[in-house]
Amino acid sequence: MTVLLNKETKLMVQGITGSQGSLHAKGCKDYCATQLVAGVTPGKGGSSHDGTPVYNSVRDAKEASGANCSMIFVPPPFAADAILEAIEAEIELVVAITEGIPVLDMIPVAAALKGGKTRLIGPNCPGIISPGEAKVGIMPGHIHKKGNIGLVSRSGTLTYEAVAQLGAKDLGNSTCIGIGGDPINGTNFIDALRLFQDDPETEGIVLIGEIGGTAEEEAAEFYKEYVKKPMIAYITGQTAPPGRRMGHAGAIVSGSGGTAASKIKALNAAGIAVARTPADIGDTMLQALK
Repeated sequence: MTVLLNKETKLMVQGITGSQGSLHAKGCKDYCATQLVAGVTPGKGGSSHDGTPVYNSVRDAKEASGANCSMIFVPPPFAADAILEAIEAEIELVVAITEGIPVLDMIPVAAALKGGKTRLIGPNCPGIISPGEAKVGIMPGHIHKKGNIGLVSRSGTLTYEAVAQLGAKDLGNSTCIGIGGDPINGTNFIDALRLFQDDPETEGIVLIGEIGGTAEEEAAEFYKEYVKKPMIAYITGQTAPPGRRMGHAGAIVSGSGGTAASKIKALNAAGIAVARTPADIGDTMLQALK
């Protein structure tokens, strides 16, 4: 069974008339049964973009099309407001692809999410895909095979590598979730692990983490308490210099916490095998499933 996304999902794209929004809206529309029903660009309501009706606001788009999911391709200075607009319209699933949203802008977003009806994926993420069902994001759909492995990742490119390594071992995905690497995001590792544990058709889980923060250590503790399915992990940044930001805004190590070593130690202590390299992800998952 899929997680969060399926053939019934109705997608709108905020920022559909921009170059990136247009490109990836088409990529989603062309993938399997993804239903692209609306676009949102203020001031362009009433027009059409590549056959998709465009509205001035998220609320207008929702009322006219029944959209229950939004993908956001709005420039960083305005992206947090776009997320807030989707939350206020009670869109069930919001996937914010935009990179570089100021951390201060995300503080009111985090507050608005509490107690609301919206689940946020991202920002600064590749999105979410349920192979053979639907795609909301920028990932190359053709590498994803339908299967029973749930994958959650902080990294975009490593997500694709993990999917390829699993596919080489004939292990497909139930759903693949890129949660993004920003310090403040929506769905986290624990949220994803709970979804995969509760999904009867997900038989194994892959977690792709990186240096910085304590999300992987917290996920390890949650795994011990709640998850009963085999899970493996890979942690990138094992050779990163201490104190230096590497790629994602959240990937900075300070003091003794947030290092690759500390994360691997916590995961191993929870009974989670950690692949030595990305090339070992497929074999490590096969061993865990035995």
